[in-house]
Amino acid sequence: MSTHHEIPATPETMVLGYFDAALPPVLTVKSGDTVTLHSHPAGGRESLHPDPARVPADLLHALDTLERGPGPHFVTGPVHVEGAEPGDMLQVDILDLKFRLDWGFVAILPLLGTLPDEFTEYETVHADIDTARGLCRLPWGTELPLDPFFGIMGTAPPPAWGRVGSPVPRAFGGNMDNKELKVGTTLYLPVFNPGGGFYAGDGHGVQGDGEVCITALETGLTGTFRLTVRKDLPGAWPFAETPTDLMSIGLHESLDEAMRQAVREMVRLVCARTSLTRNQAYMLCSLAGNLRITQTVDGNKGVHMLMPKTALASTSGSA
Repeated sequence: MSTHHEIPATPETMVLGYFDAALPPVLTVKSGDTVTLHSHPAGGRESLHPDPARVPADLLHALDTLERGPGPHFVTGPVHVEGAEPGDMLQVDILDLKFRLDWGFVAILPLLGTLPDEFTEYETVHADIDTARGLCRLPWGTELPLDPFFGIMGTAPPPAWGRVGSPVPRAFGGNMDNKELKVGTTLYLPVFNPGGGFYAGDGHGVQGDGEVCITALETGLTGTFRLTVRKDLPGAWPFAETPTDLMSIGLHESLDEAMRQAVREMVRLVCARTSLTRNQAYMLCSLAGNLRITQTVDGNKGVHMLMPKTALASTSGSA
């Protein structure tokens, strides 16, 4: 029987702005256990809601207590999963996401975003989150459906990398800002250290593909995950699957190279799941795969490919 665990959003259970394989675990679980963790939104005091009554005390305490690293993201963890060893994959089933705040913020920030030289009137705005209606309301009146996900999910980086800033997504996952990583999706993350060292944070209320101005609707989330060690899935790069699609992930400073990586990874994934040749898998990607720009603002840009599982249902590999 699996055990359920809970991690509060306290300075003792999170770090601000970095990942580091040397950090001790805040929790140790068995493979197959479920974990509920709480998080705070990215950003500093300048991002807080102007109404002090709507800012929780634990967020203020975390801002006052934690030493800030190279990034603005609170990340909860690491979680040590017994039996996970370098070379394994950590299966992360995203079971539930709940809002911790009734607001979120969107910002245009100096030297960041897709058009930093064209948008130099910097501002931060706050949107109201109405979970009963499933909507957020922006200051100018636009209402958008809520679609929450964690911008950051990852394992601890390779020890040789030392302390790594939170903004740039890498082989361990991290700040991928992929809006498809929501409830019902399963993420697979490479393990580089004994125990894996799972983190999550950077809650988003809604985001478009691209996240072009630098932020999504930044907010606080509580997430529940099932963490399972997979020794039967070779690979050194994150991938995922939704209820309907297999998902490859590309990350690179060049959007072109991120695209090529997403295609290359999908060919590998299709070949691993079917009897298709590499040529056949490549052709299938052209016919049924859907490339999307994940984000263009995190140093390493992101592209993901979605392959409908229906396209893999009858792939005997025969010509």
